[in-house]
Amino acid sequence: MNSTPDAFSNAFQMLTALGIVLGGLLLLFWVAKRYLKKDPGGSNKQLIKVIANQYVGIKKNIALIQVPGSVLVVGLTNDNISLLTKIEDKRILETIQTENSVAEPSFSDHLQRLTARFRSAGNGD
Repeated sequence: MNSTPDAFSNAFQMLTALGIVLGGLLLLFWVAKRYLKKDPGGSNKQLIKVIANQYVGIKKNIALIQVPGSVLVVGLTNDNISLLTKIEDKRILETIQTENSVAEPSFSDHLQRLTARFRSAGNGD
């Protein structure tokens, strides 16, 4: 009888155990992401949006931030945030809203467009 351990069976057992542990972790993360939402109120709509951001120096910029009812113009530095002005004029808010309503394509839209190009090129061969 050979009592020496078989290296192949030991490696297979170790990789199987590793796969089970990693699969369990992935399942746990999926359940947590699916059922434990970030927003406890159940609303996915953001009330505060950054409309525009313009850099004016090193680590210094001015941002337009939309909050319900007005638009804030804030100055941002490395260690300070200061309110420059608050825009409450209806005409200006409508102008900003119409300019902001032109949605930029998301990353997934860009990715789908790029992959569609490759898929159509692959089917044409």
